[in-house]
Amino acid sequence: MPRRHIRVTGAPEAPLRAALTALRTELGVPGSFPPEVLAEAEQAAKAPALPSYDATDLPFFTVDPPTSADLDQAMHLSRQGTGYRVRYAIADVAAFVVPSGRLDREAHRRVTTLYFPDLRIPLHPEPLSEGAASLLPDQDRPAVLWTIDLDGDGRTLAVDVRRALVRSRAKLDYASVQRRIDEKTAEEPVALLKEIGEARQRLEVERGGISLSVPEQEIVERDHTYELAYRAPLPADGWNSQISLLTGIAAADLMLSHGTGVLRTLPAAPDGAVGRLRRSAHALDIDWPHHVSYASLVRSLDPHRPRHAAFLQECTTLLRGAGYTVFRDGDLPDLPTHSAVAAPYAHCTAPLRRLADRYAAEICLAAVAGQPVPDWVSAALDTLPVEMAEGTRRAGTVERECVDVVEAALLKDRVGEVFDGWVVEVEERRPAVGTVQLESPAIIGRIEGTDALPLGERLRVRLTEAAKVRFEPA
Repeated sequence: MPRRHIRVTGAPEAPLRAALTALRTELGVPGSFPPEVLAEAEQAAKAPALPSYDATDLPFFTVDPPTSADLDQAMHLSRQGTGYRVRYAIADVAAFVVPSGRLDREAHRRVTTLYFPDLRIPLHPEPLSEGAASLLPDQDRPAVLWTIDLDGDGRTLAVDVRRALVRSRAKLDYASVQRRIDEKTAEEPVALLKEIGEARQRLEVERGGISLSVPEQEIVERDHTYELAYRAPLPADGWNSQISLLTGIAAADLMLSHGTGVLRTLPAAPDGAVGRLRRSAHALDIDWPHHVSYASLVRSLDPHRPRHAAFLQECTTLLRGAGYTVFRDGDLPDLPTHSAVAAPYAHCTAPLRRLADRYAAEICLAAVAGQPVPDWVSAALDTLPVEMAEGTRRAGTVERECVDVVEAALLKDRVGEVFDGWVVEVEERRPAVGTVQLESPAIIGRIEGTDALPLGERLRVRLTEAAKVRFEPA
């Protein structure tokens, strides 16, 4: 599921990058790995637990940003009768991490990889996350291999998951995949990504799900000031995401059938959150008729248009209620679904970057084999949702604070300037305090006045503080 992507370039000593460095210190995010954890990682990298099943004859490929080295997933796509066969290899972190060992304890402390606009703080040490466990090209790697057969409409017919040795043949990026498919030069395993991805997108619409094409925000320094630009996702981004979603849905179904699992769940968004989003749409001059559903509106947006791109960034707020739901011994949860996926769903495709995925993989392997869940997995299930909630909270704090730092850089020389905006939220007990969304640049900030704010209406506002982005009525 999406998060806000913000990228900052420039020299490390540039003011914005220096502010991000200071932010990491202020937030107390994990720094370098302790020597004993690094030593265990380096030893594990030399002697992983290798599976007996050999699938290295299949020409897998990866699709990631060009600079990525922590490659969780590799795929091979083929035709199967009148339908398709999706083979999806996921990095097998458990082949390297011993339960309750130093690596394991450190992963439970970190929980997730943290993303800053200028760098990332990894979940696992780089000898594993960008080395021995990563599905890098031309390297034999242990993996959890999903084989999912689909009919001609993209519906799931059969699912198998097992440990396997795999070998990726190519590290592709979204732009090269898009170009090959558009030019009709892609070989069938790559060309089928569009065919299968579009079939799964049609099924997503049918079941009422929604995938956000969240643009990447890039902060560019020019003449000692900063400008905000957006990079819209390519269609290939969406097709690739559909393979991951397909696998997460298959994993959830396996867990529910097995009676034990850890699901990623999200209740329907409360009316207040949707109402606030409607006011943001109004502020950005996006037409949202009342008879049009949120999902239909999002599918109509063009992330290449700056106002639409800004609105898609705000749409991520509806995902903030997501959590992890554990169940066992056939006691199924009251809410097994993720409202954005519109189906039961599990995180299982990014174990190099997210702690829960390693446990989900083990449960699915046990389900297919008809075996009990390993004791080390069962022992961790009671505390895993709390750990993941704390890790997700920390990642959310990092994201929000980074947005503040970036917006402060964008506005640092504009204190006292007047902008056009819309009041998108007003505090119930303090109607003179609320939230305003600017038309340009597309920034949201706190506003405090002396009179009640006109909720949902246009308002001229003056920037009073850039550091925390605060306004007053002009």
